[in-house]
Amino acid sequence: MACLHKMPLVKMKKILLILYLLTQNTFLFASTPDTLTIHENESILLTHRYFLELEDPKGSYKINEVVSGSGFHTVTSTLPEFKYSKSTTWLKFILKNKTTRPFVPISLSPSVIDSFDLYYVDPVSKRIINLSSAVPFRDTKLIKQTNSFINAIIFPDSVRTIYLRIQSRASTVIPINVNSANSFFKTADFENLLLGAFIGISIVMAIYNFMLFLIVKERSYLYYVAFIVFLALSQMLQRGYGTSFFSNDALIINNYFIPFIRALFGYSVLLFAAEFLQLKTNLGYYGNYYYSLYVIYTIGLVATSVGWVSFAYDIITIAAALTSIALLSLGTLLYFRGFKPAKYFMTGWGLFLVTMLVSIARNKGFMIHNNFTANIIIYSSMLQLALFSIALADKINFYRRQTYDSQVLALTIAKENERLTTEQNIELESKVNARTHELIKTNKDLSKIIEDLKSAQSKLIETEKMASLGQLTAGVAHEINNPINFVNSNVKPLRLDFMELFTLLQKYKEAGENPDNKELLELAHEIEVKTDVNFLKDEIQSLLDGIEDGASRTTEIVQSLRTFSRIDEQALKKADINKAILSTLVLLRNTIPYNIEIIPVLNKLPLLNCYPGKINQVLVNLINNGIQAIKAKPNQQNESLRITTSDHSENITIEIADTGIGMSAEVKQRIFEPFYTTKDVGEGTGLGLSIVFGIIEDHHGTIDVQSEPGKGTTFTISLPKNLGAAD
Repeated sequence: MACLHKMPLVKMKKILLILYLLTQNTFLFASTPDTLTIHENESILLTHRYFLELEDPKGSYKINEVVSGSGFHTVTSTLPEFKYSKSTTWLKFILKNKTTRPFVPISLSPSVIDSFDLYYVDPVSKRIINLSSAVPFRDTKLIKQTNSFINAIIFPDSVRTIYLRIQSRASTVIPINVNSANSFFKTADFENLLLGAFIGISIVMAIYNFMLFLIVKERSYLYYVAFIVFLALSQMLQRGYGTSFFSNDALIINNYFIPFIRALFGYSVLLFAAEFLQLKTNLGYYGNYYYSLYVIYTIGLVATSVGWVSFAYDIITIAAALTSIALLSLGTLLYFRGFKPAKYFMTGWGLFLVTMLVSIARNKGFMIHNNFTANIIIYSSMLQLALFSIALADKINFYRRQTYDSQVLALTIAKENERLTTEQNIELESKVNARTHELIKTNKDLSKIIEDLKSAQSKLIETEKMASLGQLTAGVAHEINNPINFVNSNVKPLRLDFMELFTLLQKYKEAGENPDNKELLELAHEIEVKTDVNFLKDEIQSLLDGIEDGASRTTEIVQSLRTFSRIDEQALKKADINKAILSTLVLLRNTIPYNIEIIPVLNKLPLLNCYPGKINQVLVNLINNGIQAIKAKPNQQNESLRITTSDHSENITIEIADTGIGMSAEVKQRIFEPFYTTKDVGEGTGLGLSIVFGIIEDHHGTIDVQSEPGKGTTFTISLPKNLGAAD
């Protein structure tokens, strides 16, 4: 049942296909082309009215097959046209010669044509004759023209069937003109003259603008020179001059040279436009979209390199159309934004776009194909060159006007400023005079205040010094009191021991003076036994050692104290820094709790040229601050204060590191400010570290602080060895 249902549908499709083919063949055979009759001084465009076409996609048909075959048909397009589906086409038309010459020139308008051959059947010998545009005609008067053409041999008043074989890999239309000899020569002379004029103008413009580039160093001129050169080369190759200057092989010219030159022409257009319109400056980020046009031209170059010629021609044509639209739009936009030189630029690309539209309309048959429309690209190119040259000159004038306007504006502003300045000067002069009197009075007051401040500062510094001395005095008194008390406590038992010895000696003396009195000798022996002379000897030695130790400690304290008696000396002296540190520790020993370990790591140092008393004051302040920072810790264990000295090539360093409470970054930034203190009121003046900083500066040294809360503080002092030489 399913097959029965399908059979009528299949038959219906076959019937419709047969009807379509019959209708098409009827139309083809019904449209018989006209005979093309050429008269003297006449040129006729070969349109679909006169020819039949045979497509040869692979280019493999032989002339015998073409002549004997029946594949020719009419076409709907006005002119013969190449598309992707065909690279070779055959045209057949009937030609009647009504001129006085035995030949009829058949020429191609400027197109990308790889080969152009003409065939006809000789009426006498019945042989097929082949004529090619690549071979000059034997008549010396008819030398090979720059345009592709073939002289069809046909006597006056004769009729001949002509077969044209045209090959091209570019998608294009083929404007073919059938001319009388006179008309052809006139047209050829005119086109040669026109192209020569264009090339001459291009050369002059290129040289002129290149010289301008060398003078003004403006890259717009260099890109414009490239634009002119590639435009001229493109037109020369388009009109058949490539075989004369570059290569004799038309395929190489058409498949490589022409698309390559067109792509380079596109690059030069984009570079020239970008520089002329200052797209980076005037459009900013949006100007980046403009550079996508480079990609399209690059695709065309790649397609040319791999042999996709048809695609390359089409993509480059599309790129040229997009470029003209983009540049016309950008020129218009920037002109209305105030960039006035864009008006000529905009006009030039508007003209180019109109030229492209006219060329398309001409090729599609919407416009008449004549000398003007055939050469409209040459005309528009010459006009474009003039417009762009004017645009470049106008750009210079535009910037010159801007500079002039800026100068005029600056001059106006300067004059106005001068007027205002003069008025203000007069007003200010009176105010200055009044203010000067006030300042003189204020300066007098300030001088008195400064003197008072200096006096107060001196008193405060003296107070800080006295506070340090007071602290030292208390320590010294305590330190001296201990050995003195020790000596004092040893004196009484020593006196008693000596009294016992003196008593014993007195008894022996009396016994010696009365040798007959044995009782005196026995009494002396009894006293000697009771006294225990050996014990007295050891005890006396021990008491004398204690007295000697107390005296030594007192001497040490006195010597350490002598160092601080020079605290106000202003002369540089050689001093032993390690000895100064040990003296300071001796004086501060009473203030150091038993749980704080003092670790002096004193490396060998040379004698340093310095102010010894001031260096001692620095040591006292920093060591005392470290001890107080450790005492302030709520939980104390294994606490220490390390003092390290080191010798370097240019300086010595003193590092005082404690395990105290440390300080925050904010406190560390302010510790050397006068009167800044973190202690409670009455416990410090805030001048100690400020004085330390000043003393280090007086020595041309540096002091560095490293501290973190809860991790202790390290002061590193660097003192130069060449202080005397520096002063």
